[in-house]
Amino acid sequence: MSVTVHTNVGDLKIEIFCESVPKTAENFLALCASSYYDQTNFHRNIPGFMIQGGDPTGKGKGGESIYGPHFEDEIKPALRHNGRGVVSMANRGPNTNGSQWFIAYAAAPHLDGKNTVFGKLLDGKDTTLDVMEKREVDKKGRPLEPITIKSITIHANPLAQ
Repeated sequence: MSVTVHTNVGDLKIEIFCESVPKTAENFLALCASSYYDQTNFHRNIPGFMIQGGDPTGKGKGGESIYGPHFEDEIKPALRHNGRGVVSMANRGPNTNGSQWFIAYAAAPHLDGKNTVFGKLLDGKDTTLDVMEKREVDKKGRPLEPITIKSITIHANPLAQ
């Protein structure tokens, strides 16, 4: 299972780990299928660490899962923040997953056991992700020029009715 995130700076193809983290995968894919992320901005960009999006308010404080405000973590020891292109849920502590997610620019082992890894980049790691990481940011890590998710294409969605 994969999706292509079409941004204003290029495309990112992401493999989704449906079998390993089914609830997280279902949440992400359902939000993608409903166009929830369309025309939203990546609101946090920390070069050398990660870029975060998934908040429809664009402020980093909003967004809900398909299960309600939050759902529980699906931490799997085999799924680690072990390099560039790892895709993971953003949260505010244990079991607070909503709609926000991030892509790692580098290994982030301090997040292992704290954030649910649910995918990895298949394409765009050395192109689009490089452009994103080089974008200028303010003191709070907000991109000075918007990095926008235009749309998301789901490839072979097993959850589609």
